Amino acid sequence: MIAFKFKPDFAPALILLLCFSIFKAELLKAQTRNVSTISENGWANNSVNAVIFRKNSLVTYQNYQYAAYYDVEQFVVLAKRKTGGKTWQIRKTQYRGDATDAHKSISIIVDGSGFIHVAWGQHNNGLNYAKGIAAGSLQLGEKLAMVSEKENKVSYPEFYKLPAGDLLFFYRDGGSGNGNLMINRYSVKSKSWMRVQSGLIDGEGKRNAYWQVAIDKSGTLHLSWVWRESPDVASNHDLCYAKSLDGGLTWQTSSGEKYNLPIIESNAEYALKIPQKSELINQTSMYADANGNVFIASYWSDIHNPIPQYRIVFNDGDGWKVNTLSFRKTSFSLSGGGTKKIPISRPQIVVWPNGKYYAAGILFRDAERGSKASIAINQDITANAWRVEDLTNESVGDWEPSYDTELWKDKNILNLYLQNVTQVDGEGKSESKPTAVKVLQWKPKFKN
Repeated sequence: MIAFKFKPDFAPALILLLCFSIFKAELLKAQTRNVSTISENGWANNSVNAVIFRKNSLVTYQNYQYAAYYDVEQFVVLAKRKTGGKTWQIRKTQYRGDATDAHKSISIIVDGSGFIHVAWGQHNNGLNYAKGIAAGSLQLGEKLAMVSEKENKVSYPEFYKLPAGDLLFFYRDGGSGNGNLMINRYSVKSKSWMRVQSGLIDGEGKRNAYWQVAIDKSGTLHLSWVWRESPDVASNHDLCYAKSLDGGLTWQTSSGEKYNLPIIESNAEYALKIPQKSELINQTSMYADANGNVFIASYWSDIHNPIPQYRIVFNDGDGWKVNTLSFRKTSFSLSGGGTKKIPISRPQIVVWPNGKYYAAGILFRDAERGSKASIAINQDITANAWRVEDLTNESVGDWEPSYDTELWKDKNILNLYLQNVTQVDGEGKSESKPTAVKVLQWKPKFKN
């Protein structure tokens, strides 16, 4: 051991320097992560407020952030604050959803004119849709139709905003195992909806696609999906891909080959072949960076690793690659219908530039870690050096991650919807007390 001796007059300066370093580290830590509470009365009897396919649970427009959730009485509640502020303006709407079905989540977006659009309570039923009465307002008008066709068996409503401010609305027409993907477009100029695709991905009456969408900064739409043969989640298989350069009118493969629509099982591009009964989960997430590079997050098991592991599927220009996160140690099996109680959440992916590489964060919840909100971070997405840290100190129950996609896209600041919820397997309902609805902020460290 080497001993260092310091002159007495150096000691106070050294102690001061060490104290400053500790203070600075704690300050940086505090700046990296903070939590804001919107309300204390969020519905928590199932996971409907905290499912991954909410597009969006949070959304930012012109320095205001909007949020939505079901309260303890199952009413749709909207809230907004100045971005980063502590005070939320809250409005309980006139609309009540069937929150007892965890599929029937609330999705929101703000169009390029500042009007909020809301869809809620959808699982093979008629469209529930309304918009704000004025720009910036949380007061909703009457329920509206969009195009008035194929709107009586709506599931999984998702809003996306194009760079110029128009909106896209994705939903499934039909049931699990035999549904088709629909796309509508909202024009800010005409304040009206039109149909873009009627059955873009066609299950041919035998299967349906469970999809995820990302829009890059140029406006290119990226779409990936798994096929499901029946309502049984064990029948999920394969991972497919398509993209559109014109707002969803025409579609092509990753290599630019034009699709003859509709896309069906036989003409789809397969990013990866994954057999049925591989514990492959549906409706996960994907991210497209500013250069149009696509990263798809999911989990499944294979012959090399029977324990379901989180994975990233990406195309580096030389074909599709897989990066497996191998830190999980507990096995489980997926089967049956309805919303499942699963020991891990579906993963949410964010990607950011990191010098000459792309760094990635996989947001998740795992019973192995006490069911906390956690993130796995890799400074180079093509490598396999993952570091896992917890974003909360306490359990979030059966929560799944959803975040403010617009804020991340514009400023690389992650605002995560956070709520402790309980999900009973097979669409059950617990007798949980209401829990706090929160927003957790986290920002990655960047390299030049």
